[in-house]
Amino acid sequence: MKWRNQLLALFCLLGFAALGVVYFQHWVVQKPFGIVLFIGEGLTPGRLAATRVYAGGADARLALDSMDHVALLTNYSNDFATPDQAAAATALATGAKVNNHAIGLNANGEAIMNIFELARARGRATGLVTDTSLTNPTCAAFYAHTAHANDTENLAIQFVEGEKFDVALGGGAADFLPQTKGGHRRDQRDLIFEMRRGGFEFFRSKAELEAIPAWRRPKLLGLFGSGSLAYLDQVAAHSEQPRLSDMVRRAIELLQFNRGGYVLVVNAGLMREAAQSNNGERTLAETAELDRAVGVARRYVGRKATILVCGDTGIGGLSMNGFPFRKDSGVALLGLNSAGDPTLSWATGPNGVASYGASKLSPGPKGENSNSPVEMAAPQPPQEPAAIYASAATNTVDDMVAFGSGPGTDVLHGSADNTIIFQIVRDNL
Repeated sequence: MKWRNQLLALFCLLGFAALGVVYFQHWVVQKPFGIVLFIGEGLTPGRLAATRVYAGGADARLALDSMDHVALLTNYSNDFATPDQAAAATALATGAKVNNHAIGLNANGEAIMNIFELARARGRATGLVTDTSLTNPTCAAFYAHTAHANDTENLAIQFVEGEKFDVALGGGAADFLPQTKGGHRRDQRDLIFEMRRGGFEFFRSKAELEAIPAWRRPKLLGLFGSGSLAYLDQVAAHSEQPRLSDMVRRAIELLQFNRGGYVLVVNAGLMREAAQSNNGERTLAETAELDRAVGVARRYVGRKATILVCGDTGIGGLSMNGFPFRKDSGVALLGLNSAGDPTLSWATGPNGVASYGASKLSPGPKGENSNSPVEMAAPQPPQEPAAIYASAATNTVDDMVAFGSGPGTDVLHGSADNTIIFQIVRDNL
């Protein structure tokens, strides 16, 4: 009888354990181990179809197309219908609408807690990856608090001060180095040396990045260029510099070492820089690279991670026009189509031949405008024209698009405000 009772007790114990596992899996809210947020600068809904065609033809599938949830995001700032980079990124990083030019500060000048500050308070590792400078306004929204979004010297100081990152990869080395060492800093501080003295390992090439053991507890700074990294068509530079997808893969591998989980923010900024100069091929190629990086992340993060992809603010008004063939892709979409019309065109930017308002005025002494008109350059060949001339393509009033997969992303449907991105991350930390 004794062994029967013991056997019965064992079966009861196993049954209760199985019920506990089922209950935990289906009714207890589980936080994702990894949270990855991609920000595509200029990622509007209209950009998707053009990128799809450029990447492989009209019926090509992007990694974004396979994500579970999608929504349109409104993205005004506190004082304008169109946010600048700083205000748009701050809304994503803090969940608050702020004035244009402000990073991490509300209208009263008070600091607002951001995603990384919350994540570190909850024991998560943090990572920041960008293909532009680590001091660009979109990146800075996740670590800085300032009313001057373009003060890169100050942003670099805020980047260095405090334990804000475990892994940071990108460009912008000149903002961290004194002028005596080929940098931009007038205070002559060598911030890279200060970070190395604080325990960070510094590296500057793709080979060094790939050589880091995945088991090492990360405290890593990678600066692969003095400014933004190379475009994809600058092949020679990529023998030394990693691509966005390379940095995303390595960051995930290194951050997974932390038992408390991690948050990784990825800023795809080259697509904005290409759009500002009215370079359609680079704009679409860099958008496709963002999509490739998303695909890499989905393969490396595991099934129960949360991945979010969203735009910040529209830029330039890129359009793909006419009737490209269904299988046209890549260079087949550049220049003029069979009807003699440009396949790609812009609303504003340096390829425009007519200017209005302030763009007619040249800067006078001390940055003030004079009344003498700008001497316009010779009209560009009509390969990729812009309707209105501007020295750099301007921001547009557009909804952004957001995609999500994993825990918490089921709230992405219909139309929402861009602050929902912060809310999803915060609630899943």
